[in-house]
Amino acid sequence: MPHRRAMLACLLAPMGAAGLPPLPARAQSRSDGTSRMSPEIVAQLAPTGVLRAAINMGNFLLVTGRTPDGGPEGVSPEMAREIASRLGVPLKLVPYARPNEIADAAGTDAWDIANIGAEPQRAEKISFTAAYCEIEATYLVPPGSPITAMDQVDRKGIRICSGAGAAYTLWLERNIRNAELVLVPGGGGAAFKRFLDERMEVYAGLRPGLITDIEKLPGARILDGQFMAVQQAIGTNRRNEAAAAWLSGFVEEAKASGLVARFIEKHKVRGLSVAPAA
Repeated sequence: MPHRRAMLACLLAPMGAAGLPPLPARAQSRSDGTSRMSPEIVAQLAPTGVLRAAINMGNFLLVTGRTPDGGPEGVSPEMAREIASRLGVPLKLVPYARPNEIADAAGTDAWDIANIGAEPQRAEKISFTAAYCEIEATYLVPPGSPITAMDQVDRKGIRICSGAGAAYTLWLERNIRNAELVLVPGGGGAAFKRFLDERMEVYAGLRPGLITDIEKLPGARILDGQFMAVQQAIGTNRRNEAAAAWLSGFVEEAKASGLVARFIEKHKVRGLSVAPAA
């Protein structure tokens, strides 16, 4: 346990890109009195000499734009840049259209860290940190729907339309007992279209996205509350034990220091909140 606690505290000693203060870490002293990152952690997170960060392009809250060279921009890429800066290695962002594609590529040497929702199914192959931010997931119902509350959704005769592979959909797959869950591949746009075309009773999604969707369906309502919150976390290969411990410590420090909040504010993201301390 002492060894694991030490790893959990092992954040990089040199300041990162955001100018955060140095923390006690698995760092090694140089002759000039400065410190450097543990070679073990660098080797686990950047075995090619470059940190390859898988980015879910389908999450419009965490990827909110493009850089001048066409790369993804937003809270998720910012977190990856900060990690690369602390490791002292270049960063390569590896874009994926959907989160399930990132999870499917786990263990194939396609990426070193992944910024996606932490779910039990994904944790079978990926070692996740605690969440660094949360996104509320809830339901939209069409005009004239008799459904007015969360506890009225999971009933016989109700069809819930949801995008296949999304973190909140994985939760629905584990927890819906009576309603029919209709999974639609291709992202939220395809799922919402099918919800409309087949006149289904309920559409599941992230609240910020539903606020936009409801404009296309006058009279529709978004239910109060949430059925879950998508826990956006950072994952790495399960064999990278030292690196996973370092990432966990990094995330907790990034939340406590206000770094995550600054990224959210910088990109003007509505519907995204800093996750509580682990």
